[in-house]
Amino acid sequence: MPEIEWLISASYFIAAVLFILGLKKMSSPVTARKGIVWAGAGMVLATAVTFLTPGESTPFMPTDNLVLMVIAIAIGGSIAWISGKKVAMTDMPQMVAIYNGMGGGAAAGIAAVEFARGHMHGTTMYTLAALGALIGAVSFSGSLVAFAKLQGIMKKAFRLPAQNTVNIILALVTLALGIVIVWLGQGAHSDAGHAISKCPVVPAWLLISFFVCALALGVIVTLPIGGADMPVVISLFNAFTGLAVGFEGYVMGNPALIIAGIVVGAAGTLLTQLMAKAMNRPITNILFQPISGEAQAGGTIEGSMKEVSSLDAATMMHYASKVIIIPGYGMAVAGAQHKIWEMTEWLENAGVDVKFAIHPVAGRMPGHMNVLLAEAGVPYDKIFDLEEINSDFNQTDVALVIGANDVVNPVARTDKSSPIYGMPILNADYASNVIVVKRGQGAGYSGIENALFYKENCRMLYGSAQKVIADVIQNLKTLG
Repeated sequence: MPEIEWLISASYFIAAVLFILGLKKMSSPVTARKGIVWAGAGMVLATAVTFLTPGESTPFMPTDNLVLMVIAIAIGGSIAWISGKKVAMTDMPQMVAIYNGMGGGAAAGIAAVEFARGHMHGTTMYTLAALGALIGAVSFSGSLVAFAKLQGIMKKAFRLPAQNTVNIILALVTLALGIVIVWLGQGAHSDAGHAISKCPVVPAWLLISFFVCALALGVIVTLPIGGADMPVVISLFNAFTGLAVGFEGYVMGNPALIIAGIVVGAAGTLLTQLMAKAMNRPITNILFQPISGEAQAGGTIEGSMKEVSSLDAATMMHYASKVIIIPGYGMAVAGAQHKIWEMTEWLENAGVDVKFAIHPVAGRMPGHMNVLLAEAGVPYDKIFDLEEINSDFNQTDVALVIGANDVVNPVARTDKSSPIYGMPILNADYASNVIVVKRGQGAGYSGIENALFYKENCRMLYGSAQKVIADVIQNLKTLG
């Protein structure tokens, strides 16, 4: 049916254009919402067109598969809609991790079905299917571990004896099993004169062993990772999922999957590189020498922590000329972004110049702080990246750090033994005064003690960020 084939091809092309334009619009906070809508429309179109794809038993999709597809869409769509409505902004990183893992798992599942059916032919098909299965399975199981860590289900990092050796051996075994699968698959079809087999050509035990090893590899690689490395890991698995989807799209001959996978894979790869650069940590270090999030031994820090009251903090900012606010995950946990914006408005009414400084790895996923501030209504022109604002701290009266730790830790410049040494940080310590809002005196998410807290120009304002900032607002009101 040429008309149907033309309609399918045209629809996939339109969907691809919507994916690319949507991603482009997501690059700016101003147009990000439109970008999500455009990309979502492309995905709806691509999904709808799938129902027109010719099947084996009828001109359209076989009836039994059609019913299963509708049921799967109904179940998955309902779960996504309900969870998307209920999830708190603080839980967004783990939601991204679990959804990303589902994409990788779906790609691995497609490969498993294709291997089991034995309908593929040629070395290229089997190679791409095996690569997609390997990458997708690793992304699936690794993302589940990341979700468990972010959700607090898994409260500590686990490192096996000879962890890196285990990683390498398991990776080699998985790769070897994949090579055997490719060899058996393409060899069987070559013997049959390149005819497409109608029965599985790869033994079930081999497929099961391959997927078990791939899933185990994702778990074991991710288990030791924690702390400041988590945003990079989430981004890396996002890239893995995109690549896996792209490979399986080629195997299935589905242009929409190919384009979507390539776009997501490329974007995820670039983002991972940017995140790693922002931490000055190569990807190999993140995977093989991770920051666990447990307490780190380090040199002795001179000085002591000095506490400040909410009244004194309010007074310091009220009479300041310039204040820079540095949000971190503590702000997200407390849900304090709305109070912070209310405080900002009071300061601006008093003639204070207020800006927000965002480190690329602040929070627990890329862009986490930007999303929270946007939710609170903070104008985009008040939010600055590290490179844009770092030179301003020398002329800043007060740097207000809210729940951030590693991204303002001066040991990144001075202590070569620190896991974060060499990581570009926000120069909060260069401000005339630093106020740190923190729940307690413990180390931050990476487990590294922060030398900033002990400096002479730093004062600690203890308590939950939302309550503390509310007290500051009340004191600002009394100051007029």
